[in-house]
Amino acid sequence: MASIVIRNIDDDLKNRLRQRASRHGRSMEQELREILRSTLATEPMTGADFWEAVRKRFAGLEDVELEIPPREMGREPPKFD
Repeated sequence: MASIVIRNIDDDLKNRLRQRASRHGRSMEQELREILRSTLATEPMTGADFWEAVRKRFAGLEDVELEIPPREMGREPPKFD
């Protein structure tokens, strides 16, 4: 197995990691391994994946009628004369 050394970690970040590891009953090293494992286990969403997630989220709302308000004139554009 490979090893990684991380230098110059902010003291606050190290303390938060120590507290999180303690809450989970693990060493800081074990906690970091678990954070890396869980974070890297999920692949980033592709455009098609995102579209499918949005489609599923709003499935069943196809028949919703929304009232579209009338358009209003925008403000007068600035003049630079």
